[in-house]
Amino acid sequence: PAAPVASRPPASPASSASPLPRTDPRPNILLVLTDDQPKETDWAVRRTADWLGGQGVTFARAHANTPLCAPSRASIMSGRYAHHHGVLDTRHPYHLDQHTTVQRQLHEAGYRTGLFGKYLNYWHTGDNPPHFDEWLLQEPVAYYNGHYNDNGTVRNIPGYNTHVIRERALAFIDESRTDTRPWFAYVATRSAHELNIPERKYAHARVPEWPGRPSVYEGDKSDKPPFLRTAKHTYDQGKALRGRQLRTLLSVDDAMRDFQDKLRALGQLENTLVLFTSDHGLCWADHGWLRKSVPYRPSLEVPFWLSWPAHGLGRGTVDDRLTGHVDIAPTFLDAAGITPDTPHDGHSLLDTRNDRDLLLAEWWWNRQDQEPIHTWATHVGRSTQYTEYYRTRLDGQGRPTQGDGAVLFREFYDLAADPYQLTNRLHGATAEQEAALGVPESAKRLAAARRA
Repeated sequence: PAAPVASRPPASPASSASPLPRTDPRPNILLVLTDDQPKETDWAVRRTADWLGGQGVTFARAHANTPLCAPSRASIMSGRYAHHHGVLDTRHPYHLDQHTTVQRQLHEAGYRTGLFGKYLNYWHTGDNPPHFDEWLLQEPVAYYNGHYNDNGTVRNIPGYNTHVIRERALAFIDESRTDTRPWFAYVATRSAHELNIPERKYAHARVPEWPGRPSVYEGDKSDKPPFLRTAKHTYDQGKALRGRQLRTLLSVDDAMRDFQDKLRALGQLENTLVLFTSDHGLCWADHGWLRKSVPYRPSLEVPFWLSWPAHGLGRGTVDDRLTGHVDIAPTFLDAAGITPDTPHDGHSLLDTRNDRDLLLAEWWWNRQDQEPIHTWATHVGRSTQYTEYYRTRLDGQGRPTQGDGAVLFREFYDLAADPYQLTNRLHGATAEQEAALGVPESAKRLAAARRA
């Protein structure tokens, strides 16, 4: 079925005066970041897909570099892998060096900066987010009647999370009628994180049927790591989670429609770089797993659209380069003409010469996880993926000091022949077979990437 089309809410209070002419040619930057939204969710954000996919670029192979909320967001802000920025779990946001953030460099370069919604897990609500001129920061994050830091005042605000932050973001954008500086808006919704609570008008929206992927029905998991062999989540549970996520994302699509309308009304649609993505994916019972945190495609891959018509990125193209969250900050700085003054692990997506053969993703076993998932690192390649699990665990300060780091388990997948990662080619493999797969060299390259 088609996604429900909502009636428009009353327009936000805004000046009807014509915007002042812009003298700064640099683009505005709008980042919309959802929470736990995997791929295969386009039905719920069809207007977003039509806008940014149809009038921009679809990055078909985009990945989270760490499938966990705070580390992923820190990578987006800093352009760095988690082992460099230091936010390895969700409980230690202050490990992030704020000097490395894209908002700091944009702000110091004359951009007006705003943050609306989720920032970093366990950020103290009363602490103002550095390098933002305006903010409506929600922590802890809830769907209804949230607790916010509103430009330095901590208060409860009634209403649905997506609408509350949308209205503040729209007001921030509308200020460009009289403030001619380019702006950067970081908009981060609660959707589509569990426990999913859709907007009331979408609570019973009928979602398309889903047959499930082959990975949901995997019968023999003897080639998977021990913790996954005992995972028992079912197709019905995955289907239910998918439905709940899709219903919450319908409100995000409404917000994206309103952002597009606002930019068009201000005459800023052409020269605004809009990027839409999620902090990571989520398994819908793939391999029996109903969470993120694992090195499989549903957990790592994310929707990723970028539109900037004034720069020629408005034609509805598909970019098949291996893309990671570490590429976002370099892309924004490149668009703004700013030379990074802190190291990046990613590269600007605006230069099509920037490409990679391997993309690093990593995850640490932390105190929140009761299951012995183990720390892992993986290299996603153009057609293969090599993963190692380690005997390492984070301590109470979020540092990887527990365990000897020994390799406990390994996986190798031929993604071209086996896109659902059903057959671990290293299960029972001989040394000769491993050599034929190039595993010794893969291990060396992964070790080097983790040390770099």
